[in-house]
Amino acid sequence: MYRTFFKRSLDLVFSLSLLVVLFPVILIISVILLVTTGDSPFFKQVRPGKDEALFSIFKFKTMNDDRDRDGNLLPDRDRLTVLGSFLRRSSLDEIPQLFNVLIGDMSFVGPRPLLLAYLPYYTEEERKRHQIRPGITGLAQVSGRNHLGWDERLAIDVKYFDNMSFWLDAKIILLTIGKVLGSKDIVVDGSSQVRLDDERRLTLVPEKKSDEYFSGSYLKVV
Repeated sequence: MYRTFFKRSLDLVFSLSLLVVLFPVILIISVILLVTTGDSPFFKQVRPGKDEALFSIFKFKTMNDDRDRDGNLLPDRDRLTVLGSFLRRSSLDEIPQLFNVLIGDMSFVGPRPLLLAYLPYYTEEERKRHQIRPGITGLAQVSGRNHLGWDERLAIDVKYFDNMSFWLDAKIILLTIGKVLGSKDIVVDGSSQVRLDDERRLTLVPEKKSDEYFSGSYLKVV
């Protein structure tokens, strides 16, 4: 009952409530970002969600769009702004994902939605993470956040899928609050994170499967 009904009901109630309470914070950050960058305060990126359906995840923008002389974006560490660094350390950049929870793309707790480019590299067991809604936080995040290796992180996501319950979600949320308040295990420079599509992973999935994932028909945002 919790997996199929109550979890989504709680997501809906709490996301709407938090959006109302945090509206002044959202407004202030949006205005500051708009004034300082002259651009949209929101970062939007397509990610795979439940059943691998694609959706647009929202965050506050923490990097500028500076490019080199050839027109390529500079490395993340060079584009991260002072305000963006603060937003990441405080996890305030994640607040816009409450809209994703409200409309049903995400849940408060679940496997983090990873990059679309990683889809071909999961094993069949690891793809269980996409049978449920992705989360703002998850068991992997409170077990080591970005410092975990990919194999370990994905194994924890599967463990969460197999053991999902109200009490586990409550524990994860409480641990997340503690980590955010203590700024523990938070990686500000995303370029330092381990990539999923390493050489070993490339040998796990046939090349033709990658082609199937990235066909024009599949890349349709729903």
